[in-house]
Amino acid sequence: MAEHPSVESFSDLSVDPPVRGFLHRPTAPSGDGLVLTHGAGFNCQAPLLVALAEAFAGAGFMVLRFNLPFRLARPFGPPRPAEAARDRQGIRNAISALHQFAPGRIFAGGHSYGGRQTTMLCAEEPGLVQGLLLTSYPLHPPGKPDQLRAEHLPKLQTPALFVHGTHDPFGSIAEVEAALKLIPARTALLRVENAGHDLGFKGEAGQEDLPARVLAEFCRLLA
Repeated sequence: MAEHPSVESFSDLSVDPPVRGFLHRPTAPSGDGLVLTHGAGFNCQAPLLVALAEAFAGAGFMVLRFNLPFRLARPFGPPRPAEAARDRQGIRNAISALHQFAPGRIFAGGHSYGGRQTTMLCAEEPGLVQGLLLTSYPLHPPGKPDQLRAEHLPKLQTPALFVHGTHDPFGSIAEVEAALKLIPARTALLRVENAGHDLGFKGEAGQEDLPARVLAEFCRLLA
């Protein structure tokens, strides 16, 4: 039986903001790496992030699952608009930290707010990573489809997989499909039927197939 990837606490206090989280080391590393971060209402211990990290590490990726700076500053509560630039710097620092463990391609992923900030960073810095994994991208606030968060997408030149629930109040499947047409890079959309913003994943039995589906679609996009 193959060994499971190991997981260890990780911190880099030499940068500002610091990077804190967990490093998933694959037993058979491919050389590629993935940084993963969370949304506005949780932290890097979200069950979906843990499961995705385990799935990708099982496929040879070195995975750094980390907390955004706003969560390091406060264990509870949402991010504040004035903190967004610092959160993006935290993502940049996490990417830099992962380079010391993964000499190959580096990818970045985030759930909801974390994914949005990651796309904004990559739109500003083309080539920072080689691909994006975006779960439940918050295209607009619930009930406010006129307040789109897509102004930076035409500048995004990084291939991206969007994973979206068909009942997500932050954007319908049709709205996400329209937003993807704004992106000049390769994109793909993985629909999760009858799921909301949490993608229906709470770490319970019977949900084991979602991380594997995400991994397969991500690898297919980047093949």
